[in-house]
Amino acid sequence: MHTEQFIILLVEDDPAHAEIVRRNFEKLRTANRMISVPDGQAALDYLYRRADYSDPVNSPRPGIVLLDLRLPKVDGLQVLKMIKEDPSLLQIPVVILTTSASESDITKAYEYRANSYLVKPVDFSQFSSLLDAFGGYWLTLNKYPQT
Repeated sequence: MHTEQFIILLVEDDPAHAEIVRRNFEKLRTANRMISVPDGQAALDYLYRRADYSDPVNSPRPGIVLLDLRLPKVDGLQVLKMIKEDPSLLQIPVVILTTSASESDITKAYEYRANSYLVKPVDFSQFSSLLDAFGGYWLTLNKYPQT
């Protein structure tokens, strides 16, 4: 378990999905903070500390990115590709959390070096169970390099 604050960057354009994720992570009671952005451009601005996210104190480096694929402004696959091509960002795990079960999306995500690919269930309780499993592994069991 993380003893310092662990930053989760959630890139999600659906406010209802973002709220479900936030509530599930609150239940885990891990030492984390979730920052949510609504589109791919905002995610890149956050990661590169541009525009509203230029202050590193208010926009700390995330320990993990939860990334939807179907995003306004900049597509999630493009965001993933940019993260994994940048030496200063590539160690940040990126977990795709999307409604798409398309084989082409899954293949492309792994080609771009996604660390995991999760399909959002339509059923609320199944979605909550998926997030519980995610949180148990990525936020409590997984070991990360020191930054």
